[in-house]
Amino acid sequence: QNVRIDPSSISFQMWKEIPVPFYLSVHFFEVLNPEQVLEGEKPVLSQRGPYVYREYRYKTNITFHDNGTVSYLEYRQLFFQPDLSNGTEDEYIVVPNIMVMGAAVMMEKMPAIVRYLLSKALTGLKQEAFMNRTVGEILWGYNDPLISIINAIVPGMLPFKGKFGLFMDFNNSNSGLFTVNTGMQNISQVHMVDSWNGLKKVNYWRSSQCNMINGTAGEMWPPFMSPTSLEFYSPDACRSMTLVYEQSGQFQGVPTYRFVAPKTLFANGTDYPPNEGFCPCMQSGIQNVSTCRLNAPMFISHPHFYNADPSLVNAVEGLHPSKDQHGLFLDVHPMTGIPMNCSIKLQLNLYIKRVSGVSQTGQIKPVVLPLLWFAESGSIEGSVLKQFYTNLVLLPSVLDYLQYILLGLSVPLIVSAAVLMGMSKVS
Repeated sequence: QNVRIDPSSISFQMWKEIPVPFYLSVHFFEVLNPEQVLEGEKPVLSQRGPYVYREYRYKTNITFHDNGTVSYLEYRQLFFQPDLSNGTEDEYIVVPNIMVMGAAVMMEKMPAIVRYLLSKALTGLKQEAFMNRTVGEILWGYNDPLISIINAIVPGMLPFKGKFGLFMDFNNSNSGLFTVNTGMQNISQVHMVDSWNGLKKVNYWRSSQCNMINGTAGEMWPPFMSPTSLEFYSPDACRSMTLVYEQSGQFQGVPTYRFVAPKTLFANGTDYPPNEGFCPCMQSGIQNVSTCRLNAPMFISHPHFYNADPSLVNAVEGLHPSKDQHGLFLDVHPMTGIPMNCSIKLQLNLYIKRVSGVSQTGQIKPVVLPLLWFAESGSIEGSVLKQFYTNLVLLPSVLDYLQYILLGLSVPLIVSAAVLMGMSKVS
C-alpha cells in the first residue's frame, strides 16, 4: 500500500518531488589536433571536467484517471556547482563544430549544388570544422547564423531558430507527458508506463519490438523484485532499456539488487539480432539515434566506448574504458522497488567525415568522434535513509526476532498444556 501512487501513501511525496540529491556531471572531449584531423590524421582527445550541476526534479500537472493510471510532467532544473567541478562554464574547449559537420553529413547525398551552396555559406560566415567555445555555450546554447542559412537552403530541416546547444532541452524543461500505472488495482503494475506523450509505442525505429515503450519511467519499480532484469523508458535515448541483475548487496545497511547494462544494450544487429530494428548500424557498442535527433549523425554509447567494438577506441587517441568509471548501475531495494543508489552514464558521439563539395570537411577520415559523456547520479541519504532503514530493515528484524522469542516461550506452554490434558484424561 505504501508504494502505490496515492496521495495517502508514504512514498507519494517522494515520487512527486524526489528528495534525493541528484547531480549531473559532464565530461568533455577536447580535440588537441584539429588541424591534423582535417588532413586525415587520427583525432587526439583530452578529457575535460567534470562540470557538475545540482539537479532538482519535480512533477506538475498530476492527473489521476479512472482506469488506475496517473499522468504528469516532470521538470528538471540544473544549477552549476563550482565547488564540485574541475573547471568553470567560462572555460573554452575545442570541439567539432556540430552544426557544420552534422549538416555536411546530412547533405552528403543531396545534389551537388546544395552542397556547394552550403560550402559557400560556411565560407561567408567564417564557419570551420572545429570551434573554440565555452562550456556554457556548448551545453546551453549559442547564437549561430548558420541555423538560418540551413533553414533557407533546406526548409524544415531544423525545427529551431537562432540558438543551438547540446543540452538546451535538459534545463527548465520536461521529458514529455508520462502516464503510468498507480498500482491501485494491481500492485505488480505500479509505475509501469501506460503511454508517453499519448503514445503506446514510438515510431523512431524499424521494428515493433524496438519501438515498444516498456518498463517504468526509471524512478521506481514494482515491489517484490526478482533478481533477473528491469526495464525503463528513456526519452533521452528515445527507447526502452533493459538492465540485468549482477549481484546482491547493501547500501548503508539496506539490502539491494544491483542492475547493470548488458553487453548487448548497444550491440549492432549482426552481433545481437533483436537490435536490428535500431539500425542502420555501425560497430557494436554505439547506437544510431539520428532518427530521433533531426537526422543528425549522432550516436550514443557508454563513456569511452566501454563494452564497444575495440576499433572505436582505436580510431582515436585518449580513451581509457573501464567498468568502474564508465559502467552504469542501479542499486534497488527489492522489496519496495525504490532505487537507493544509482549512476546512469551515457556518451554523445558525432560521426564526422570528408564530404565531397564541402571544403570545410577537408580530408577528415570517417570516425565516430566522442563529444562528451555525462552521469546522472544520486543516492538516498539523511532523514529519508533513516526512515527507510528503520521501517524496512530495523523493524522487520525486530519482528523477526520477536516471533522466535514468542515461539520459544510458547513451547513450554504447549508442553504444559499437553501434560495437563493427559493428566485430566487419566483422572
